[in-house]
Amino acid sequence: MDRRRKIIGYLVALMAALAQLPAAYAPATAAAPGPRAVRATVFKGRGFDTCEAPPLTTLRAWGSSQYRAVGVYFGGRARACTRQRYLSYDWLTGARDLGWKVLPLFVGSQSPCVKAANKRGFTIGSFPEDQGEDEGDEAVRKASALGIAQGSAIYLDMEAYDIKDDNCAGTTLAFVQSWSDTVYRRGYVPGFYSSAESGVRHMELARRAGADSLPEIMWFARWKVSPSTDKERSLSTGAWQPHRRIHQYAGDVSETHGGRKLTIDRNLIDAPVAVIE
Repeated sequence: MDRRRKIIGYLVALMAALAQLPAAYAPATAAAPGPRAVRATVFKGRGFDTCEAPPLTTLRAWGSSQYRAVGVYFGGRARACTRQRYLSYDWLTGARDLGWKVLPLFVGSQSPCVKAANKRGFTIGSFPEDQGEDEGDEAVRKASALGIAQGSAIYLDMEAYDIKDDNCAGTTLAFVQSWSDTVYRRGYVPGFYSSAESGVRHMELARRAGADSLPEIMWFARWKVSPSTDKERSLSTGAWQPHRRIHQYAGDVSETHGGRKLTIDRNLIDAPVAVIE
């Protein structure tokens, strides 16, 4: 009975949310996923992500660079840099005032067949739907506490895994769908980061198979190729278009701007970012 009430409550909330969307926004479908949050703000340009959010003095110095967006790892139990000395509401508003756009990354539970050894202690358990819902709620709570408002994109970081392992892939997909649904119901735009040949290919195969509740944005890692949001071979030409893709085209590179050095991953962005209030 509790599950039945939960499903009915979800359907009521979904219909109410759809009724509020302007004509320019269509709900996600297997054929053409699209951003469902009314206030989604799209950024087009270059950005970087780095394990620990840098101090605002570094962002100010990097104003001379080609980058105008920064990815920040704000939560999740599998996050590598758990100590974020600078990340706070003041940091986010300061970054906004300096002209930076923010890409919030949540590194939650990882696939049971994750390839990275350092992520194997954080795998999805036996109840992926429940776990996805719990961690979706956690992502929204932590984002909101930092001043990341409704309408913001939140990106689930799922490191590379073996998509040919059917049981593992099924568990992972169930978690991602539940996480995405929860983030959407709370008024945010669910995004997804993974390897182009792993998680992103898996989401594309799920889309072709007619799966629903998929993430609204694909952030794919494919290094050592020319940056492009349109030419990713793991995605169909019209999938997650328009303005719903990020290409991470290089990683673990060092750059210095304004006398400040950082080790970063490089990204080309055409996708929703955070709304900082």
